[in-house]
Amino acid sequence: MQLHGSICALVTPFDADGGIDIANLQRLIDWHVDSGTNALVLAGSTGEAALLTDDEYALLLETAVARSAGRIPVIAGVGSPATAKSLRLARRAAAIGANALLAVTPYYVRPTQAGLLAHYRLLADDGGLPVLLYNVPGRTGCDLLPATVAELSAHPAIIGIKEAVTDPARRRELLTLASADFAVFCGDDGSALQAMRDGAVGTISVAANVVPKTFARLCALAVASPGPNAETLDQGLQPLYRALSVESNPIPAKWLLHRLGRIDNVLRLPLQALNNRYHAGLAQCLAEVQLLESRLDAIV
Repeated sequence: MQLHGSICALVTPFDADGGIDIANLQRLIDWHVDSGTNALVLAGSTGEAALLTDDEYALLLETAVARSAGRIPVIAGVGSPATAKSLRLARRAAAIGANALLAVTPYYVRPTQAGLLAHYRLLADDGGLPVLLYNVPGRTGCDLLPATVAELSAHPAIIGIKEAVTDPARRRELLTLASADFAVFCGDDGSALQAMRDGAVGTISVAANVVPKTFARLCALAVASPGPNAETLDQGLQPLYRALSVESNPIPAKWLLHRLGRIDNVLRLPLQALNNRYHAGLAQCLAEVQLLESRLDAIV
């Protein structure tokens, strides 16, 4: 399986009673398939994975696998402070029929690099699915260093990394590991174009929730074309990238999707709905990126 391009870190829609909104989830999956998204991450940090029960996790993946019906790869988010729980979730995802794992570093417990090696090797050996490493120290308090990634990249079941650290030197070091068997993905929308120009094969994106067609086109252009069109799209999306960070992810993304009529604006505590002071700015941003998407064929 060669993952590439625009991979959306999908929100988890909840209904008014707080349960998983199956109907809207199915519609989101269809929208992404129609828009050209290359793969979907379910139950990642954008999907409020830490706030799901194990049974909800399974329901989310079962729905996604059934609805995608092979049209788009389904990547299961896996994350826990405990390796044993991560392994249990990985095996459940494999049994359900997910295509790969996006395995975030164990959060809160602050393992050593040796501990991270042991953690990921166990997931790769016994989880039952190909593993994408996921490094996002701003959320986890744990940094998976390039030297550790280099050791892990030799494992045949470890197929790549989503790197959310935006330091160019870090990116260059990781890109030296890239091969047909190990892919580097950007984990930050704002630096995604440069990362892909430098050699990343795609981006695991929050922005793709809101403008899947435009972001898919940006990724395709970034890896295939030396011309200016990718830069034009990236400039047009910069206000969206900023808007998505005014409060903790996925608070702004869910507000924007609600504004588009795609989901109810329901989050789980301790997350709360977007503060009123940001509404006007995000509404203006949404109007601008919708205009950009309406002009997409003329731009590219």
